[in-house]
Amino acid sequence: MQTDGASGLSILIVLAFIIFTSPYFSKILRIPIAPIEIILGSIAGYLGLIGYNDIFHIVSEVGFFYLMFLAGTEVDLRLFFTIDKKILKAGIVYILILYLLSALLTFGFDLNRLFILIIPIMAVGMIFTLFKEYGREEEWLNIGMLIASIGEVISIILLTFVGAYMKFGAGSELLFSIIYLVGFLIFSMIGFKILNVLFWWYPQLKVILMPYYDNSERDIRLCMALFFSIIALMLYLNLEIAFGAFVAGTFIASFFDHKKDLPHKLASFGFGFLVPTFFVYIGSTFKLNAFMIDGVVKDAALIVGVMIGFRIISSFVFLNILGFKQMILYALSHSMPLTLLIAVATIAHKSNNISENFYFSFILASLTQAIIVTIGIKIIMGYKNKSLKT
Repeated sequence: MQTDGASGLSILIVLAFIIFTSPYFSKILRIPIAPIEIILGSIAGYLGLIGYNDIFHIVSEVGFFYLMFLAGTEVDLRLFFTIDKKILKAGIVYILILYLLSALLTFGFDLNRLFILIIPIMAVGMIFTLFKEYGREEEWLNIGMLIASIGEVISIILLTFVGAYMKFGAGSELLFSIIYLVGFLIFSMIGFKILNVLFWWYPQLKVILMPYYDNSERDIRLCMALFFSIIALMLYLNLEIAFGAFVAGTFIASFFDHKKDLPHKLASFGFGFLVPTFFVYIGSTFKLNAFMIDGVVKDAALIVGVMIGFRIISSFVFLNILGFKQMILYALSHSMPLTLLIAVATIAHKSNNISENFYFSFILASLTQAIIVTIGIKIIMGYKNKSLKT
């Protein structure tokens, strides 16, 4: 464990270099910034410029949680009550097909039962970064975020159960995890209903909590208070912190929409420091010499192919709604569950449910998906924009 001052100084210097230069590398290579930060982090780790450091690890985790919080600020919970029933039905069928295909593959090839959970896994963190690239007017991206929000809730619920089972077995700890998770979901729904009624009767409360003009930055302070409070609660309940951070973000989006500049203010800080730190850390955890281990690249390629392929197949339920090009873009947007895929792989490896080689394959697959998918979306969007101009 590297926690000495020299390693900390090296990490700070490398972080400063990557955070500053990644937008320029992105422009030159025409690759989105997130994969660039992951690649540079991996190279820095391989060269020994970045090692494990407690503070670096903690800041990167906060960056991940903050990314999930920002993703939540893009999801207004009220939309779930007004969403087009046709889109909602298609989204549910899409998720069911994903799990069905995963189950058929798992039992057909006698794979580890974890694949039923891993292949359909969804995460909104990387989808949120696409909003920075393509804006909020793209239909495929808005629907993708909405359905991914539902898919992530399902994924995290299953991950909580499976993680508790692998860690504690079928005992009281698993039962408590289920009770705490169900209790948190019920508490969140009740809180939403109460705040919805409260702000309907007393709309001025919103302005008191988040004034339109305020030199004290009370809007940011309230967001940070909510962010850290939910982390503390999830730590106390031993539940998935990322899920709590996402839910907290949705409350900001649902009840404080009068602050039009708030998402921009929150994102400016996140994407300028915390989120890049997380991506650099993720890159540094992957050892480039894993490419030389027999079977790692092959298994990673299969995982990538299956996860992307199954999403494209399942997304055909949106063909009449989005059209072919937007349908492919929708499927690709769901094909980079970077954070949750790494989380599942880590839990499975620590509980000895998968080998170290398979663990490296999952890490490589998660990084490869993020790079391939973001480049693929950029190419398709480029063709789409050219066709619109002509």
